This record gives sequence, C-alpha cells and structure tokens, in this order.
Amino acid sequence: MVTAIEALGPKTGGRADEIDDAARLPPDVAAGLASTGITRGFAPAEVGGAELAVADYVDAVERLGYHEASLGWCAMISCTTSLLSGYVPEPWIEPLFGSAGVTLGGFAGSMGQATSVERGITVTGQWPWGSGSYNCDWIGGGVRPPKDPVYLDGEGRQLRAPFVFFARDQVELLDTWRVAGLKGTGSTDYAVTDALVPDGRWADMAYGPRIDRTLYRFPFFGALAVGVAAVTLGIARRAVDDFVELATVKKPSMSSRTLAERQVIQAEVALAEAAWRSGRAFLDQAIADAWAATEQGTVGDSAKVLLRLAAVNATERAAYAVDRCYHGAGGSAVYLDNPLQRHFRDVHVATQHAMVAPRLNEVLGRARLGLPTDFAGL
Repeated sequence: MVTAIEALGPKTGGRADEIDDAARLPPDVAAGLASTGITRGFAPAEVGGAELAVADYVDAVERLGYHEASLGWCAMISCTTSLLSGYVPEPWIEPLFGSAGVTLGGFAGSMGQATSVERGITVTGQWPWGSGSYNCDWIGGGVRPPKDPVYLDGEGRQLRAPFVFFARDQVELLDTWRVAGLKGTGSTDYAVTDALVPDGRWADMAYGPRIDRTLYRFPFFGALAVGVAAVTLGIARRAVDDFVELATVKKPSMSSRTLAERQVIQAEVALAEAAWRSGRAFLDQAIADAWAATEQGTVGDSAKVLLRLAAVNATERAAYAVDRCYHGAGGSAVYLDNPLQRHFRDVHVATQHAMVAPRLNEVLGRARLGLPTDFAGL
C-alpha cells in the first residue's frame, strides 16, 4: 500500500488547480486512490481488506496529505468508514466492503429519520460534510430509529444509533461545497427521501463491534480524530519543505540576501519543524498506548482522553507550523501560484472539524482535573 501511495501522490500533487476548480477529486485520481486499498483499509481480511493497524493508517493518510490534502482527507473518510465493517451484520460485510475498489463516505450525526417497513426501513434526511461523495459507492448517514412501532432488526435487536448505508443512486448531492480550503474533498451536503434500507444494512455502534479483534475494539471516533490529525500533519510537513525550498532562492525586495540567510527565517523554520514533529510524536505515543490497551480488551477512559488530546494537539501544532511558513514567506504566500497559500487554507479548514476542534480541550481538561466528565463520543 505504501508503494502504491508513493506512486500516486506525486502524480496528484501537480493537479492542484484542476482539483480546486472541480471542487472534488477527478475520477481517475479517485480510482487511483481506491486501487491503493486505503479506501477500505479497515475492512476485515476475510473479505480481502487490509485490516490495517491504526498506526499504519495514520502513516498512509499523512503520506497522501503531504502530496494533496484533499486526497489524504478522502482516504481518511473512506478508510474510517470501513472500520464500521466490524459492526455490520455478517451478511452485509461482503456486499459493502468486499469489492477491491470500493469507496465509502458519510456523516455520523443522526440527521435522518427512519420509518419501519417490511424487511427494513425507509429513511429521509439531509447531512452535511459528505466528503468524497461524488466518488463513493456507498454513502452513509446517522439515523434516528423509527418511533412507532419500536423497530427490531432480523436478530431481534432494537435500533439505537444506526449508521445506515445508501447506494450512490439513492443519494442526492446538493452541490453546497463553496469553501476556502480542502476544496477537492467535495464535502457537499447530501440528502435522501424515503430511501429503502434493507434489514441490517447498517452499523449500530451502541451495541459494540461484532468482530472481536483489536482493530474493531479500537474507539471509532478516536480513529476518526487521529485520521483528521494525520491529514494536517501531512500538510504541515509539506509546508515546511516548500518553505525551505522558497527560502533558499527568494531575495526580498531591496535585499541581497536570501530568506534562508535571515535569522528570523531560520527561527521560523526551526519552530515549524519542531511543531509538526512534536505533534506527530505525541500522536504516535497515544495511538500506541490505546492500541496496546485494546489488545488486552477495551480502551479505558484515560487512554481515550489522551488519544483525543493528541489528535487536537497534533492539529493545532500542524496549523502553527503552516502559519510560521506562510508568514515567513511574506507577500509571496498570497499568490495562487505559491503552494503555501493553499496549505494555509487547507489546514485551517481541517482545524474546524468537530473531532479536533479546540473546544474539545474543555472536556479533556475536565477529565484531567478529575471532574465529572461525559466520555460519550470519545
């Protein structure tokens, strides 16, 4: 997978204008991404999935984000969605996750309403942030269960918090993605109206995973959060490299010295380098600790807190690194032909994601202070 990613990344990195203008990944790029295996990277080995360790997933997403932020983001969304393969009923694992080039997406918030029908449910709703939807085979969404009567699936279990899967032709894409950065993710709003979902074509995380292996016991929202952070770390690493390249050749107006020869720029480079490396180091340690705990059974609240804290911190450190490079480049960075302006826009869109937003520090700080804390969603 690493070999395939390293071959795809450089080919995509030179198509930034095309990707931004289209506000989505071009079909050939999306197909190339799916061919690496990362879009279903968490699918179980029984259906040909890679069943990646979370640390390897983070490495893959960061590598993709280095070359093209939107490419890393779409990989992250699809791969994280494939983690739900551990929650869906066995008859649906192969249809949803078994195809070699399958791409998945969706938004977990319960924005849809289900109604009971014979052998399934129908769903009506609208969701935001449908990253990669233009190239998805399956698009999911969080759904409120039927109100009356209480719905019991084919196994006699009441639906509580289902994430249901829609076929692409059941979904209307609303073309709302007009944004500052991460344009190529195509994260448009999407909607369904009375979409039929056969019995069991969903993952209900309220019941825990059906596959009792380390990967599927790993906290789902923790995996999503570290994936978002991985994209930002890839952006930051690329920003530092691009800034160093610029600094060695650019001479500011009225100066005979390059930027690289100026002490203030030397300090900026050092600060940026330290920021993304320290963010990555904490993230790696938190993932390793959570993975080790998961191997023994389940992840405790303290490990979940550190996992999410590491993701928030990595994202903040990545944005700080990009800011240092952007400001250090001076006026050059505002021009569209300078990649630093794109890194700046991309990373600051990523910081707005709910999984890594700064407001999470309040919850995480409460836990560290020993105050009563709601750990739901960690």
